[in-house]
Amino acid sequence: MIPSVNNKGLRTIGLLKYLYETGKFEDHTDPHLVASFDGMSPDPGRDPNATLTDLQQLLDQPVMALAEHARPAKHVWHTSVRADPGDRILSDEEWADIARRIVAATGIDPGDGQPGCRWAAVRHADDHIHIVATLVTEDGRRPDDYRSGTRAQAEARLIEKELGLHQVAPGDGTAAQRPTSAERHKAERQGRERTAREELRETVRRAVAGASSDEEFFDRLAAAGILIRTRAAPSGDLLGYKVALSDDLNKDGEPVFYPGARLAPDLSLPRIRERWSGKGAEDDPAPRQEDAVRWGPGSPSGARRETASAAWQAVLLVELGDDAVAAAHIAAAGEVLDALAKTSAAHTRRELRDAAMVFERASRSQVRAARGHDRALRQAARELVRGGTALGRGEDGATTAMAIDMLFFLITAAAHWHAKKGHAQQAEAAVRSAELLRTAYRAAAAQPLGVLYQRGRRLSRPMLQRQSMVLREALPGLAEQILAESGWYALAATITDAEAAGHAPAALLAHAVERRELDTADSVSDVLVWRLRRLADLPADATGMPENGTARRPTTARPAAARTTASGRRFGEEAPANTR
Repeated sequence: MIPSVNNKGLRTIGLLKYLYETGKFEDHTDPHLVASFDGMSPDPGRDPNATLTDLQQLLDQPVMALAEHARPAKHVWHTSVRADPGDRILSDEEWADIARRIVAATGIDPGDGQPGCRWAAVRHADDHIHIVATLVTEDGRRPDDYRSGTRAQAEARLIEKELGLHQVAPGDGTAAQRPTSAERHKAERQGRERTAREELRETVRRAVAGASSDEEFFDRLAAAGILIRTRAAPSGDLLGYKVALSDDLNKDGEPVFYPGARLAPDLSLPRIRERWSGKGAEDDPAPRQEDAVRWGPGSPSGARRETASAAWQAVLLVELGDDAVAAAHIAAAGEVLDALAKTSAAHTRRELRDAAMVFERASRSQVRAARGHDRALRQAARELVRGGTALGRGEDGATTAMAIDMLFFLITAAAHWHAKKGHAQQAEAAVRSAELLRTAYRAAAAQPLGVLYQRGRRLSRPMLQRQSMVLREALPGLAEQILAESGWYALAATITDAEAAGHAPAALLAHAVERRELDTADSVSDVLVWRLRRLADLPADATGMPENGTARRPTTARPAAARTTASGRRFGEEAPANTR
């Protein structure tokens, strides 16, 4: 159950007209009063002799009794209370009791003999009510409605338990503001799938992903067709910004602008600037740009390999780093998802976009991120944007699967971190995002893994036996499970390629699973395929590779010292110093 306390308004009659209006909105059916401050207020929906003006004058009476200079400038308080789509339909009596509890909890009408405000609760749909109140008590004072939204949420959690309704995870005040009913209805009239606020939030997030300056951020917004207004100090220093869709207009035909902070708490200009001005990361691993260089400067496949490398490092830092460092990497993971969704091919774009939108809630918490430590992930997001949209096939498609696979484990690590901290909403969002990534991965991995599977099936029996012995030597606890998976043949082909490229496959396998949990993987063999191909610098797309496993080398040869040794000490990257 979600109570949504909206900004204070000027005209009681205007809000009542909206609440009682039918015809324009599909869910405005049979509007009627379910409760009011005195239980006897006129109901223009059910009483043919009552009018909206009658109800408005009754509610406004304490306001109008004050001298004009003593009346609050904005005296209309409004909240909607909406049930979960899966909840049963509540009766009018149940909604009436909910309304009374909400106005008491928020200080609008506290009860117990204390003076309260006049209010009325209107139901015009099965799943929600609206409560309208005027912010002057019966004795002419202002109500104690400080933090009424937070208080309404707390009461809603109690109501859910008592009525057996869907229990919403408690929040921590870092969630983005929900669209209002008026915004949703406006979007429906305009034929939009989402409200202007939601579209702007996603566009701004994508513009932030990997950006390194105010200029780059605003250039990206302009390129996306967003209208921008900035606010500057007398000195000329930029203080803030607001954005609008060019076709989202108010009644006067002017664009409706939203400040960044109204889109999400971390999209204000000062919070955005923290991303590219973070300090104190001298001990963290530097961004690994070798992948982008080796596999084509500025190419989508190089950017996706860099993303996989950065995600691999970040998993350990989320699991084992201090809270501020973990929070920075989780926030930066959101940027990577935004960038990947923006540049993904058509067959994975929707799932990646949905995963990024859902994870947006998990990217914020009360733990302040230590910016600067997240530079490898932010650089990966930047390279994704610079690399452009992947083709979705060949090396691009295969490295997309590789990147999604690594990001799945990073997002899962974020879910575990939030759960341990008691961040219920964030943990739930991360879990949902991981499931969407799982779906995107299946679409991206089907073709390249199919090629590897066929190559593995064509390996000779002695070669397969040899590779199974390597697997048992390296991973005795996982070997039988992996050998029973259909993906074993793709992994056998990958082990063969790694060996042909001069690597020690047993040491490579051991490093691939070191401190990285595999319990959440659908297929352990799939995960190891991508980890080995990345660690050994093998082409992700195995199409056209020789059947004997001779690997196609990248355009720039890797230094011999960076190759896998029999001891497994080095695989082209060192683990972060503070995680050993």
